[in-house]
Amino acid sequence: MRNPRSAAGFTLIELLIVVAIIGIIAAIAIPGLLRARIAANESSAIASLRVIHSAQQTYYSSCGNGFYAGTLPILGDAPAGGMAFLSPDLSASASIDKSGYRFTMARGAEATAAFSDGCNPSGVAAALFSSYYATNNPVAANITGRRWFWTNTLGTVYASDTDVFGGETQGVGPPAAGTPLQ
Repeated sequence: MRNPRSAAGFTLIELLIVVAIIGIIAAIAIPGLLRARIAANESSAIASLRVIHSAQQTYYSSCGNGFYAGTLPILGDAPAGGMAFLSPDLSASASIDKSGYRFTMARGAEATAAFSDGCNPSGVAAALFSSYYATNNPVAANITGRRWFWTNTLGTVYASDTDVFGGETQGVGPPAAGTPLQ
């Protein structure tokens, strides 16, 4: 007859202690992971605004005849024999969700329209403007990001801890609120 104490294996108490230790480690690590994810989303949002500004400047000088693209898809459409000004992940539609942020771009409130289609096939008459602004807002505030970002024709990226850029539509001046990042 076998002695029950000599059987190899773990007791229920030992397993419960291991599960409790794993739970404590997870409770400590998850908030740090979430903060790291938010920081990565915000870095991606800032970088994407800078990419949009760079694409707009290139379009302005080489394709728009002194005007900016009115929508993100225009920047994603390559001119004949060339490459697109903006990658497909930022130019698939007028509003893009990427890395927990929603990007939009529009003409500046004071902008004048060009009666030109630029040099790419998707450009349509009056779709080019003398100024623009771009925003990105967290899809879920305090979950995907904690800050809101905004830029315009001038190229400075502004940030705010609250949604203060909702009414900012000027393409040639700084916003009324927000902190410049560069």
